[in-house]
Amino acid sequence: MIDYIKGQIIELTPTELILECGGIGYSILISLQTYEALQLKTQAVAYIHHYIREDEELFYGFATKDERELFRLLIGVSGIGVASARMMLSSLTSEEIRQAILSENISKIKSVKGIGLKSAQRLVLELKDKIVKGAGSDTSSIFKTDTNALVDEATTALVMLGFSKANINKVMPAILKENPNAKVEDLIKAALKKL
Repeated sequence: MIDYIKGQIIELTPTELILECGGIGYSILISLQTYEALQLKTQAVAYIHHYIREDEELFYGFATKDERELFRLLIGVSGIGVASARMMLSSLTSEEIRQAILSENISKIKSVKGIGLKSAQRLVLELKDKIVKGAGSDTSSIFKTDTNALVDEATTALVMLGFSKANINKVMPAILKENPNAKVEDLIKAALKKL
C-alpha cells in the first residue's frame, strides 16, 4: 500500500497533480484544498488514498494526512463516493465539514454540489459520534516535539477516564504551551482541570 508520494510537481491544476518520483509521473486526483496548499511549491508530498475498482485504478492525493483521514471517513458513509467526498473537500475546508456535521448543519452540507438532503442527513447520523471521538483527523501533526510519547500516554489515560479524543486534543496544546517540560502526570492533572 502506498502511504505517500514525494517528488517534483510537473503539473498542477485545481483537480489534478502530476508528481514525478523516481522517473515516474504519477497522476493524482486532488481537492481544491490540496491545490491551494501546493500552489507555490515545486516539490510536494501527496498523501495517497489508492482507489481500486474492477474497471479503474486511481490515486487520490492530499496535502495533509488530516484531509486524507476525513476523506476516508466520508467515503465510509453509504451513498458517498470518492467523487462526492472530493467535491466536499473542494467546497468546504476540513474544519468546516467537521463543524457542519457536529452542529448538524444540514443546509451547509447540502450546499455542496451533488449532496442531497438524504446524503446530508446520513453524513450527520453516521459521522457525528465518530468525529466527537476524534476520528477523521490526524492528530500526529499537532505535536511535533519530543513530548510525543508523553502526550500519547496522557491522552490514552484521559480516553480511558471517559474523555473524548477531540476534546483532549483541544486542551493539550495550551497545556504544553504553559508547561513545555510537563511530565505525564502533570499533563493529566492539567487536562482534568480544563476538560
